[in-house]
Amino acid sequence: MIPNKYLTIFASILIILLAVWVGVLTRNSLKAYRYIGQSVEQKHSINITGQGKVAVVPDIAKIQLGLQTEDKSIAKAQAENTDKMNAVIEKLKKDFNVDAQDIQTANYNIYPQYDWSLNRQILRGYQVSQNVSLKIRDLNKISEILATAGASGLNQVGGLSFEVDEPETLKQQARELAIKNAQEKSDALAKIVGVKLGRVVSFSEYSNEPGPMPYESYALKGMGGGGAAAAIETGSTEIIMTVNVEYEIY
Repeated sequence: MIPNKYLTIFASILIILLAVWVGVLTRNSLKAYRYIGQSVEQKHSINITGQGKVAVVPDIAKIQLGLQTEDKSIAKAQAENTDKMNAVIEKLKKDFNVDAQDIQTANYNIYPQYDWSLNRQILRGYQVSQNVSLKIRDLNKISEILATAGASGLNQVGGLSFEVDEPETLKQQARELAIKNAQEKSDALAKIVGVKLGRVVSFSEYSNEPGPMPYESYALKGMGGGGAAAAIETGSTEIIMTVNVEYEIY
């Protein structure tokens, strides 16, 4: 029969060994999962960048039409400004089929105007200015609209720019071309280095989605009426999508 003191010693040693074993397992688990989502087995991968381009011809134009009027009477300055601007807006709707939702008031201001005489300010009158932002969907009518604005007495016309009204379809085309380009480059590289491509483990993209394409400023301020406007050319630009694809390799 084994004495009790030996049983006690054996049990103590067993407990110590068990504690060490549990500690080792805990340490290994913490090292393996130190970062959330990181697997124990490190995967090998390659990153490839692809690019896709789609030529874009703008389909809308934006421009600001405005008028400044001045009079000693605020009421007269406002009345003249309002009558002329309303007449132009009505002509745009009737003669050029511009939808009301494509005409938006950009600003409306009233400022006192002063002259200096004998080192003091003398009120000369009041200046009323009003501008509307106009979206033109029929680009063939741009020159005629500009000429009409001048003939109607508007003296602030400018900020002409060209845009793509709905670029998402074109962005998707460029995205597909970029992904195809990345896949072709990945296949070629895999053959050269002797590896096989696995699943896609990450993907990112960015684009140069074109903003407004400014046109040389067109202004009628101080011209005292407009004549025939020059022909307007819209030109073209590109939507460029760049993708970065990470492939697992083995």
